[in-house]
Amino acid sequence: MSELTDDIRKVFKEGDDVRDAGLTTPAGVVRHDDIAYGPDAAWQVMDLYLPEGAEGPLPVIVSFHGGAWVYGDKERYQWYCMDLALRGFAVVNFTYRLAPEFKFPSSLEDACLVFSWVLEHAQEYGLDTAHVFAVGDSAGAHLLGLFSNLCTNPAYADMLPVKAPAGFAPKAIALNCGQYHTELDDPEELTAKLMAEYLPEHGTDAELDLIEVVGHATEAFPPAYIMTCEADFLHDQAAPLARRLRELEVSHELHIYCGVAEKLGHVFHLNMKSDDARRVNDDECVFFRRFL
Repeated sequence: MSELTDDIRKVFKEGDDVRDAGLTTPAGVVRHDDIAYGPDAAWQVMDLYLPEGAEGPLPVIVSFHGGAWVYGDKERYQWYCMDLALRGFAVVNFTYRLAPEFKFPSSLEDACLVFSWVLEHAQEYGLDTAHVFAVGDSAGAHLLGLFSNLCTNPAYADMLPVKAPAGFAPKAIALNCGQYHTELDDPEELTAKLMAEYLPEHGTDAELDLIEVVGHATEAFPPAYIMTCEADFLHDQAAPLARRLRELEVSHELHIYCGVAEKLGHVFHLNMKSDDARRVNDDECVFFRRFL
């Protein structure tokens, strides 16, 4: 493991520990924890959260966690995902293989396995496979964008060794504070260093094209809720994706959130102690319900 990854994991964990201190499982949520969705028991594991007393089949939200491609797991996203479940959705919260231990497209392969699990276990857990949605933030939004292209662009799918479930695509998605286009102008810049961790050949032009969300989107891309905020360091990534979806006539909304008491920063929506975060969850679930 690299010094960069060590530093990111340490700093991000410290921030997440402060953010989530004192949070507990909310009343009204039934947890199914530590479900294996693949053969790697350490990485390919997920939780499923169901609204207590709800009668199935339930619409599903699959959550793609963020973490700069090198950090994160389902434990860090449990509070956010359970808050979504309180809005009447079954929510899948999964850990996927990270760089640098696992290079791209390992994480994309894991995403495919998760959706296959949802389709295969729908009857057991009362899941509505006709209404499967997804949310992702930061690097997770990037991965969700790639998965959406994999499902909807056959030419892009032919470029990759992984396969999405046959005939499947998310009904709609929410992309939060994400990265959708990558240019490496300076090898000393943080993104370039992360791409060297994430990509097998450290970020060649061909690899950067392969992880391009905007350029591979087609008119079949899922309806998308694109969220950023006033102090998001990836703020400028949102508008080009929205512009591309507008050109393709894909149903989408672009929202730039501003805080009531203070400026909102990158992935602010994960802080379940914040009214601004819950506002995003409300808005995105309203968006998804348009497609029920």
